[in-house]
Amino acid sequence: MDKLKELYKVLTGSDCTACEPIPGAGSNRKYYRLSCEKGKSMIGVQGTSRDENHAFCYLSKQFSQSKLPVPQVYAVSEDGLYYLQDDLGDTTLFDALKAGRDAGGRYTSHEKELLRRTISALPDIQIRGGRHIDFSHCYPQASMDTTNVLFDLNYFKYCFLKATGVDFHELKLEASFQLMSRDIANIPSNSFMYRDFQARNVMLDAEGNPHFIDFQGGRRGPVQYDLASFLWQASARYTKELRNELIDVYLTNLKHYIEVDERRFRKDLQLCVLFRLLQVLGAYGFRGYFERKKHFLDSIPPALDNLRDLLDNDGCPYPYLYDVLKDMVNLPQFQPKPPVKVERADGYKTTDNNPYNAHIADGPATFSKYDGKGPLVVKVFSFSYRNGIPEDESGNGGGYVFDCRSTHNPGRYEPYKQLTGLDEPVIRFLEDDGEILLFLHSVYKLADAHIQRYIQRGFTSLMFCFGCTGGQHRSVYSAQHLAEHIHEKFGIEVRICHREQHINQTLPANP
Repeated sequence: MDKLKELYKVLTGSDCTACEPIPGAGSNRKYYRLSCEKGKSMIGVQGTSRDENHAFCYLSKQFSQSKLPVPQVYAVSEDGLYYLQDDLGDTTLFDALKAGRDAGGRYTSHEKELLRRTISALPDIQIRGGRHIDFSHCYPQASMDTTNVLFDLNYFKYCFLKATGVDFHELKLEASFQLMSRDIANIPSNSFMYRDFQARNVMLDAEGNPHFIDFQGGRRGPVQYDLASFLWQASARYTKELRNELIDVYLTNLKHYIEVDERRFRKDLQLCVLFRLLQVLGAYGFRGYFERKKHFLDSIPPALDNLRDLLDNDGCPYPYLYDVLKDMVNLPQFQPKPPVKVERADGYKTTDNNPYNAHIADGPATFSKYDGKGPLVVKVFSFSYRNGIPEDESGNGGGYVFDCRSTHNPGRYEPYKQLTGLDEPVIRFLEDDGEILLFLHSVYKLADAHIQRYIQRGFTSLMFCFGCTGGQHRSVYSAQHLAEHIHEKFGIEVRICHREQHINQTLPANP
């Protein structure tokens, strides 16, 4: 935060008098609104990856030169981890659509107009914005290829499918994934793919015009992917009629730039929808069930509805994958309850057909947050076995020690050797691989039960240690994620020590 204030002073010549954190979602990036008494406010961004920050700043510059509605970057710190950008206000398209979303997808004419404006502007950033991009600046890779697709499909397999308990043949499923990755990679893709094009990443100005943010993960890829991301966003619950209308609006503007074979376009779009749905279910499974983040949990039922509808309309051309997905969506825990009547605040009435709570079979146990005044403090260490297991200074003899060396080691590969488990490329590697997620799934269950019991018994100290070969990648990732999981779930003080990296952090107890 101090570096952001320094950047602000150098840029404006005035001291920053207010620096307010802005809530994030699934990203490790931190956002702040900085202002002074006379100067205009700006958004300060603190990232964990220089490459990711560079990608955003580079793309912002290119898009701004093409007169596209994106935030301008004003200043970047020397270490590349901090930068200042335009403040586009507080209203996202996601916020503006809340009433229609809460009403089960019953949108007013004004809300539909906001959607039309947004989807109409998408080809501008994809085609016009992509014309002058050097894709080698994109993060973490220049193009979406078969390897990228397989990463996301395996993310779905390990973080969602396996946890449901559905029985499947590993080799047959892998064969379907191989075919799917090949087909997606063969979709024409000479334009910019936003990759995370969703309502939360669209800011609205006072006139309701869209501005685009958080495109740092963009790369060369098929335009259909962004359309699938937006129109099949799980919580939006767009009707089939509204989706078709918005696809037509999109195609009208796309044809201003390129020739479009609509039959081929719609076939490729359906494939991208299938891929996107599996991809987001993997993310919802990990962020929701393993990390216990509520808005990801809330998105699982409508995402399954989208997938169920796609399967019922011949949207999966891979027979074995189709059978597996059919078995999955037909599981008892994923069946909707009878419709209930809901009413919009502005008087619109509709029926919500999706008000059910799905859960993953044998998922993590649920405990209520501790709201007492107990003094339990949890210490979480990462370490290298070469240097020995960390000592317990409390005098209680230590606690749990987990060996991460059975999981895939990113330190074996040159691009990751200078990074740690706190850096986004390593995080992406570990989560795409999936082994570390299964490992932590068991750790979370054990830790939750133990902490709950310690709180009940009034104990004051508990220690978790994660060791790997160098104390740099797997142990750091595991320690950091367990610490954040404990802090979010129980609200108690958690002290983190990444011993070999000389990094210490305290997550204070919630009031």
